[in-house]
Amino acid sequence: MKISFLIHNAYGIGGTITTTFNLAQALAERHEVEIVSVLRHRERPNFALDPRVLLRPLVDLRKEKNHPLHQRPAKVFPAAEYRYRQYSELTDQRIGESLAATDADVVIGTRPGLNVHLAVQAPQRVARVGQEHLTLDNHSPRLRTELRRAYRRLDVLTTVTEADAAAYRRKMRLPGVRVEALPNSVPDPLLPAADGTAKVVVAAGRLVPVKRYDLLIEAFALVAAEHPDWRLRIYGKGEEHARLQRLIHDLGLYENAFLMGAAAPMEAEWVKGSIGVATSNFEPFGMTIVEAMRCGLPVVSTDCPHGPGEIIEDGVDGRLVPVGDRDALAAALLELVRDHERRRLMGRQAIENARRFAPGPVVRQAERLIDEAIAARATGRPLAPDGTRMHQTLISQGFAVRDAAHAAAGRALRTIRKGRR
Repeated sequence: MKISFLIHNAYGIGGTITTTFNLAQALAERHEVEIVSVLRHRERPNFALDPRVLLRPLVDLRKEKNHPLHQRPAKVFPAAEYRYRQYSELTDQRIGESLAATDADVVIGTRPGLNVHLAVQAPQRVARVGQEHLTLDNHSPRLRTELRRAYRRLDVLTTVTEADAAAYRRKMRLPGVRVEALPNSVPDPLLPAADGTAKVVVAAGRLVPVKRYDLLIEAFALVAAEHPDWRLRIYGKGEEHARLQRLIHDLGLYENAFLMGAAAPMEAEWVKGSIGVATSNFEPFGMTIVEAMRCGLPVVSTDCPHGPGEIIEDGVDGRLVPVGDRDALAAALLELVRDHERRRLMGRQAIENARRFAPGPVVRQAERLIDEAIAARATGRPLAPDGTRMHQTLISQGFAVRDAAHAAAGRALRTIRKGRR
């Protein structure tokens, strides 16, 4: 089976790129996989990519930034989409040509605008899977209207949380489209897990306002006042760097809190810490939370929509605190700083509880959805709400491709039965 991912810019840095690379590399164990990057702005990706995965750019901004068609606004990519200004008639053309010529069995879009391209431009024979890496509620009413119209041509739409999948089912009315939560996966760690002895708190992500690193630094000032031998390391880069550096200086934390710059991969940095922390106002999933937990760190996180609450079990493998509450954040950090044994036990539990985000379980779910989408596309029948119903329908109809579709449905049934045990 050939699987093609369509992504905005594989040469940048961000959670969507990370999880796309992770899933593509895991699928490459058994399938032919490519990543089609609409844009390219540098020679090599920031993240290492398995050589078995082909990376193919469509528009190289180093050479084509001033292309006449790139100066004209896009017509297919929705105008209400966040990245609209980076798209153009040139990207419309290149994406359309790539989809028309694809020999993939399934194409997976990785953001709303690209899902629209996929829905309206992919050949009829190609199974269409759209991914939502933000949330439905994060999109404007205008964009939701455009997505509702286009998404009805998809076979599958995946979200990263159950909460967002429920929102899509309730608000979008997409008959015949399977809407299912497919969490992001994190590769199995290569290094020994953290042992909880290092007096280091670790955070990672883009230095942007929504991540609320200012709140973290202010909360850590209360930690450092009681435990001056503890350190805070924040990994990432972004527009907030100068402001955060000034805040560290103003609070007198220049010997306790450090902006470390970007690090990829982060595993070697997580294992140097004992506590992970995430302070976002909004987090569609929480990739860094899973990364930290898989490396043996309990994570203190704001209980923001939607991801943290579906990842962290409060008081077991981490702590959840109200959004924007500096004192609650400091108290949760101090709880773990003061109690080495509790910190160590929660770190071990974090490893166990985060196994559900390992590549194996996530890839098996992705393969099931892809198999069912291909079978449904081949028969011309809408994808059934669950594998059992699809299995029964295909048997009763006796389509020409029944044998292949039946096999796909059987795999889905076995997955469901295993999940019920």
